[in-house]
Amino acid sequence: MQTTPKHILAIRFSALGDIAMIVPVLKNVLAQNPALQITFVSTNFVKPFFENIDRLHFVGINLKLYNGIFGLYKLSKFLKKNIAFDAIADLHNVLRTKIIRQFCASKNTAVLDKGRKEKQALTRAKNKVFISLKPMVERYADVFRKIHCTVILNEKIGFSYLQPKIELLPFKKAGNEKLIGIAPFAKHNAKMYPIKKMENVVQLLLMNASNKLFLFAAANELELLGSEFLNQPNFYIITGKYSFADELNIISQLDVMVSMDSANMHLASLYNVPVVSIWGGTHAYAGFGGWAQSNTNMVQINMPCRPSSVFGNKLCPVHGAAGCMQNITPAMVVEKVQQVLG
Repeated sequence: MQTTPKHILAIRFSALGDIAMIVPVLKNVLAQNPALQITFVSTNFVKPFFENIDRLHFVGINLKLYNGIFGLYKLSKFLKKNIAFDAIADLHNVLRTKIIRQFCASKNTAVLDKGRKEKQALTRAKNKVFISLKPMVERYADVFRKIHCTVILNEKIGFSYLQPKIELLPFKKAGNEKLIGIAPFAKHNAKMYPIKKMENVVQLLLMNASNKLFLFAAANELELLGSEFLNQPNFYIITGKYSFADELNIISQLDVMVSMDSANMHLASLYNVPVVSIWGGTHAYAGFGGWAQSNTNMVQINMPCRPSSVFGNKLCPVHGAAGCMQNITPAMVVEKVQQVLG
């Protein structure tokens, strides 16, 4: 008889958005398998995702200390010595995690199926198979199903909740004010709405004095924005002022997040914050939509070339970088935001 493991070693080291997507899955697995313990191994930075989740233990790793085959052997030895796991869930399926699996040598091991063939068919230029693929959260859940865990994904169980730290806000919030996150950047150009158009989105939103906007961007990304864009009333820059945990707390207090197909979409989704997501070279059909997000909040133009890639790392063969977004007007984005805010 196949039995549910007592303690699963789950592994994923990157990327930020993917790790955020895993959190609701882990919460569902634990809720539906009440005798189970999970230890999640990842980079130190993502620790705030995993705090205050019953029976979920987090091991933060500095990967620079475990370089190469000997470093991974050392890491595996540490994990085997300190964690009494009887199953492994490889939620990454890359060379590093394959090596760790071999060194840990658990007989009860399951590995993420990334669905590469289906995704290649979805993104190819000719004879595209344009169908909605299995969501990534279901692919992560499948890993646990393979090692005999009960997993039926429930949206409410998957949400994370934080006690709002209102003192983090740079103003005292009035009852009628709306907190709007703006995350204008993405790792790849094919996923990034043109900056000039995003500036227009911000200006339109700021025409309503009740709207308070928070910019989420990396320090090097701020250099791409003009001083006129950054120095506007009711426009607050989060970058470099808060810890990651405090940034998450601010995100959890938002009324809506405006984001690309990027990590910020998944961060907001964790806390049941509606996301107006802007899509270009990628498409939610590849399975990377935000947890429990409504498709009606997506802003996109249907084109036969979309999606041209899964991750946005390839230029559209027809329209080039961000070309699939050029027909998305700032007014379209603002209209979606207004619909969410009611």
